[in-house]
This record gives sequence, structure tokens and C-alpha cells, in this order.
Amino acid sequence: MLKVRVIPTLLWKNFGLVKGRGFDSWRRVGPVTPAIKVYNTREVDELVLLDITATGLGGEPNYESIEDFSGDCFVPLTIGGGITDIVQIQRLLRVGADKVSINSAAYADPGIIDQAANRFGSQCVVASIDARRQDDGSYRCFSHCGTVATDKRPADWARELMQRGAGEILITSIDLDGTMQGYDLALIEQVARAVSLPVIASGGAGNYEHMRQAVQEGGASAVAAASIFTFTEQTPAEAKQYLAAAGIPTRARYAPAPT
Repeated sequence: MLKVRVIPTLLWKNFGLVKGRGFDSWRRVGPVTPAIKVYNTREVDELVLLDITATGLGGEPNYESIEDFSGDCFVPLTIGGGITDIVQIQRLLRVGADKVSINSAAYADPGIIDQAANRFGSQCVVASIDARRQDDGSYRCFSHCGTVATDKRPADWARELMQRGAGEILITSIDLDGTMQGYDLALIEQVARAVSLPVIASGGAGNYEHMRQAVQEGGASAVAAASIFTFTEQTPAEAKQYLAAAGIPTRARYAPAPT
């Protein structure tokens, strides 16, 4: 089993970080650079920074700011938001991104995944899927920060993205985003069973037990979270210690606590 990663997610809007529920991210939680510097000291494995302004307005990524952020980030950094073509991906990698997260653009042109993987390698292509549960219990993918319904089902779409060359799948429950009530284990399991890629679970983490469930019951290879690290005293280092005590291998620099 691969070592499970704990990945804080930072939602960047205009001049700072925000958080909310169900993709309604309105509450400001501070500037970007200090958050990155704090996470550098907290044993995080990676960071995901999503520019939700660029996605919503169809703007270009803010390369100058991303270059500044990456200069202060000492862990692998995934950048998402507003990415629509190969030129943008190349520029992001040049200014310090280690990976790019592609979501909305793939629905309009799935070939962007093929092109990115062929040119830059699958290891830097994170295919992001945002999904809502429907009244009949099935799931549907949504684009543009959860505002536009598509005809795609998460498991089928994840399989196609894998076949096109994506290196990882980031699956987020729109319904549970920001609630801290736990991940949508059924959604994670559907996607994890459909692909042979690492699956990053996102949306709903409220405690370390939720993370364990995402891995051992949902089949996730990594857990992403925002609210738990922003609004509580829980930390990525303690999350990894809890997972290790449950028998889940993690990338850690501590001695696991006795059970």
C-alpha cells in the first residue's frame, strides 16, 4: 500500500483565502502566504491551492502571485483554477507548480488531459471531479465550481480521465464540502473501484476518524481537507499520527502513538 498523504486545500479568492459550505466560499480566513508558511512546519505532504476566482470568471491564472506563493512553499504544490490550455500549464509549472488540477476545462475538451500527460507527464496531472448526490442516490459531475451540471457520472468520468493519462483523481463531494460531517464514502469507493490511480478524497472531513474511514472504507490513497485545519485545533501531523496508529502507512517524522 502506498503511504497515505494528508493534503490541506487552500481556496484562493481575489486577495486571500476563503471557506464556506457546499462550494459557497464566502468567509475570509486570511492571506495565502502566511498559511503556506504555517503548513510548511506542520508535516503536510502536499498543498492544493485552487484559484476559485479564475475558475468562476474564466480568467487566466495569476502567474505572478503563484510564483510568489511557490517560493514560500517547501512541499509539493498543486495549482488549480482557470486552466484551459497547455500554454497555461507550462507557465504554471515554470513559476513553481509541481502539479496542476484540471476540472472544468476537461468537460469542454477532454483532450487537454491527453496533451498535458503526453507533454509534461502523468505525474503532474491531477484530474479533479466535483460531484453531487442525486435524488435517486446516483451521482452527477458538476463543473465551474459546482454550478454547472454535466451528463457525466463520477466513476465513468474518472475512468476516462485515467485512460487519457491523468496521474491522480481528486474527488470532492459538493454536498458535504465544509460541513465537517465526514467524507462521502460511497462516492469515494465508486471512484476508487473504477480506477487504478491514487484517489484523493475531499469534502467533509471533520476529524481524524473521517480520514481513516476515507482510506480504509472508501479506498482513498490521500485525504484532502480545509475546514478541519482552518477552524479547529486539529493538525496534519496529528492526523498522520492517528492514521499510523490505525495501521495506515503515512509519510511521517514522528513515533506513532501507542494504541
